[in-house]
Amino acid sequence: MDESKSEAAPEFVWPEVVEVGTDAPMRWLRHGWADFCNAIEASLAYGVMFTVMGWLLLGVTKEPAYELALVTGFLIVGPFLCLGLYDISRRLELKEEVKLAITLVAWRRNAPAVGFYALILALLMAVWLRISSVVVALFFPKGVPSLEDMIAHAVTEPEGLVFVAAYVLAGAGFALLVFATSAVSIPMLLDRERMDALTAMIVSVNALRKNLVPMLLWAFIIVVLAAAGFVTWFAGLAVVVPVIGHGAWHAYRDLVR
Repeated sequence: MDESKSEAAPEFVWPEVVEVGTDAPMRWLRHGWADFCNAIEASLAYGVMFTVMGWLLLGVTKEPAYELALVTGFLIVGPFLCLGLYDISRRLELKEEVKLAITLVAWRRNAPAVGFYALILALLMAVWLRISSVVVALFFPKGVPSLEDMIAHAVTEPEGLVFVAAYVLAGAGFALLVFATSAVSIPMLLDRERMDALTAMIVSVNALRKNLVPMLLWAFIIVVLAAAGFVTWFAGLAVVVPVIGHGAWHAYRDLVR
């Protein structure tokens, strides 16, 4: 009797998460700056895009609650928008040619998974817009004339501090969820063409779980640098975002074997 031979499918192995020290975030930042300098034209082009995007966000709506939500929600979709920056770092690592046009279509390397993750981020952004508007409505039931008035009220009135605390707590909890699932997942989707989005998100959560202190330090650095970019009327994002994006690639390379 003839026996057919069949090859068994290779067993799936979860990507191994490596533990790093508390000095790792500063190392990622230094590597991010080095990549920015080594591919300054393409990196700066992305940075300028983020600056222009910030200006455009403020022109989308005249509703202060949504203006604030869009600006803060910038951090939610930021990891996905940095996909091209991850590709620049990947190409520098492989000593490949770096051109802006090539990195703009980097998502094609793993289009189904990247597209699915983009959909997840879009849903999260929609949820954050609703949460943000609810928090603002609770403290400003009669409405707010402008975003500037809202900020002035927050720093001059006693109840303004309560509003800031409530908004920060709501945003921090939401941001932690996004950070946990995106810290290394999007660079991984770019690096590993057969990786699916859900697996990458689980690996990202594991990276945070095994490296809680270093990852929280990295998140703190990102928030501080992003805030510096915001207070310069988004002009600082031209440098800040590329450095963070390149640094995030090196974080992935350090954390996932």
